[in-house]
Amino acid sequence: MISILFLLMLVPLLLMMLFFNVATFSFSRLGMSQQGAFLFLTASIIGSMINIPLSRRRIQVYEPRAHPFSMFFFYYPPVVREQVIYLNVGGAGLPAVLSLYLLLSGRAPLLPTLFALLVVTVVAKMMARPKPGVGIVMPAFIPPIVAAASALILAPSGFTAPVAYVAGTMGTLIGADLLNWRSFQSLGGQAVSIGGAGIFDGVFLVGIIAAFLG
Repeated sequence: MISILFLLMLVPLLLMMLFFNVATFSFSRLGMSQQGAFLFLTASIIGSMINIPLSRRRIQVYEPRAHPFSMFFFYYPPVVREQVIYLNVGGAGLPAVLSLYLLLSGRAPLLPTLFALLVVTVVAKMMARPKPGVGIVMPAFIPPIVAAASALILAPSGFTAPVAYVAGTMGTLIGADLLNWRSFQSLGGQAVSIGGAGIFDGVFLVGIIAAFLG
C-alpha cells in the first residue's frame, strides 16, 4: 500500500520532468543551446510571478444612486480606487526580448514575420475577452494553432519555428492585451498584468509548439 502511494506521488514529478525536457528541447530549436533553453524556460516560469508596474490611474468603480432631491442636502461622492497596470516578466518581457533577438539576428525574416504577426494579432483581438477580477483571457490553444498555420504558409523553409514564435507571442500580446488597453478600466481590478492571467498560457504554448516546426 505504501509503495503504491509512493508511486502515485512520483507521477506528478515525473510528468513535470518530462514536460521540462520536452520544453527545453523545443526552445533549443530556436537557436539556443540546451543550457540556454533550460535557463530561458526556468526564467519564464519564475518570471510569470514577477510583475513590473507600468502605470497607475484612479478608476471609478461605483457611483451611488440617491434620491433626486438628495443633492440639496447630501453629496455622495463616487467610489474610486487606484488601478495599477503591470508588465508580466515571464508572459511578456522575456518573450519580447527573445522575439527581438530572433528578428535582429535574422533568424526570423522580417516580412513573413510581420504578415504572420498581423494574422495572429487580428485573431487574438477577436478571441480575447475582458474578465472582471482576472484580466484579459482567451483560449490558450488559439495562438499556437494560428501562429503555426501562418508560419507554415508564409515562412521560407528553415525559418518556420522563429516566425511562428515571434508571430505567436507578439501577436498574442498585441492583440489580446495592448489593443484592449482601454478595456482594463472596465475590469475593476486593482492590478492588471500584461502577459499575465490567461495570456501567459497561450504565450508559453506558442513557444513550445512553434519550436517543433523547425
